Amino acid sequence: MMRIILASKISIATVTSKELFYEGSITIDKEIIEKADLKPGEKVEVLNLNNGARIQTYVIEGERNSGIICLNGPAARFFEVGDKVIILCYRLVDESEVQNHKVRFVKLDEKNRVISTTLR
Repeated sequence: MMRIILASKISIATVTSKELFYEGSITIDKEIIEKADLKPGEKVEVLNLNNGARIQTYVIEGERNSGIICLNGPAARFFEVGDKVIILCYRLVDESEVQNHKVRFVKLDEKNRVISTTLR
């Protein structure tokens, strides 16, 4: 049996921009993507700490070390520049691997720079 398990958690990011008239997605600084072990096109959940919104979208790679966290398309309606967000990624894990599964936690500073990455 397969289980959907948390794989990566990015916290706490700050929304730097939003682009309503775009196909949809979240643009994330390439450095953050790599530290969180995400892939462009991968499904993520974005939780808005300011208003409680919780949306699903996919990752677009942004410029490395730019600090960009940009909500695009319809997702932009749920976020404002400056909002604090948590970004979650889940993966399918075989039941036999759940016990040894480690979640990757990426902690950001107020400018969306990676300050720590841990596995727990």
